[in-house]
Parts: sequence; structure tokens; C-alpha cells
Amino acid sequence: MKTIVSILFLAILITGCKNQEQKKEEHNHQEIETNKEETSKKKPLSPHTSAMAMVGDAHIHIDYSSPGVRDRIIFGGLLAYDQVWQAGAHMATWIETNKDLQIEGKTLPAGKYGFFTIPSKDEWIVIFNSNWEQHGKDEYDKKDDVLRFKVQPEISNEITEHLEYKVNKINNEDGSISLAWEKVAINFNFKVKE
Repeated sequence: MKTIVSILFLAILITGCKNQEQKKEEHNHQEIETNKEETSKKKPLSPHTSAMAMVGDAHIHIDYSSPGVRDRIIFGGLLAYDQVWQAGAHMATWIETNKDLQIEGKTLPAGKYGFFTIPSKDEWIVIFNSNWEQHGKDEYDKKDDVLRFKVQPEISNEITEHLEYKVNKINNEDGSISLAWEKVAINFNFKVKE
């Protein structure tokens, strides 16, 4: 009888220890999951965002990732002058319009476009390209350009920490699009075509 009681006691003791080890492992697993969640909640360096507005019947939508300056020289430093830039971070920035727009006397047909620029010190080239879905400028090809024009950059003493686009309504037919980052901004007007 003592032997049976001893075996039974030993079996209960072993089972209890195994349950404690499992609980300890589960607890450690939960701690690891919590740490992963905290890490993934950190703010991205180039958050994905958008700008949009209605100008008359035209809906203008800009989708981009917004990199920060983070104490760097951007234009003529991080971004070399006179080279194509996807005007954002990660995927190429894209612009979509449901109406034809007139920009610098040229027509931009309704549609979705990759938005690129070629920054330089004294003037920028603004580009609307038919290949809107690409990583950075990896697949950029000048032959896919739908519209190109030049603008004068504006230099400010104030720093715009994160790249920022704005679509502004002037009236029911006219609007403007601006880009600002670091100490530089560009702006251009458009007219909604009927």
C-alpha cells in the first residue's frame, strides 16, 4: 500500500512540475509577443500619407511616403541635383485626377500618374509619368512621361521636417499643387478642363 501511495504521490508531483514549466514557457512567449508589438508601434521614419481636394468636379489625390529631414542636407546632399527623384520615399509618389487638367498650357488627361521631379538649384523639372506603380525610380523611363514642365523653387528660412504635399482649391476651375521639404518648396497651378 505504501508503494502505491508513494508512486501516486510521485506521479502527482511530476505532473505538477510539468504544468509549472508549461505556464512559465507560455508566460515567456507572451512577453516576447508584447515586445514585438511595442517594436512594431514605433513611428515609421517615412510615414505613408496623402493629400487631396475637390476643385469643382475634379478630385485630385496624391499618395506618398513622407521622409524626414533628420538633420541632413537634402537637396544637393542626400538627393543629388539634376537626377530623377520619386518625390517621396519607398514607392513612387502618385497623383490621380478624375478630370483632365491643364498645366502650363498642356493637357494632363484624367488618370493616375507617377509623380517625379528633377531638382536643381535654380529650377526643377516636374514630371507626370504613366508608370505610377513602381518602387522609387527603379523602373522610371523618360519615354513614359506624359507631361513635363519647369518650376522655380522657393527657398525658406523655415525647415519643413517631413515632406508635405498640398492640393489647394483656388476656385471651382483653378487649383494648385505644392511640395515642401527641408527649406525648399515648389508650387504650380492647374485648371480643370470641361
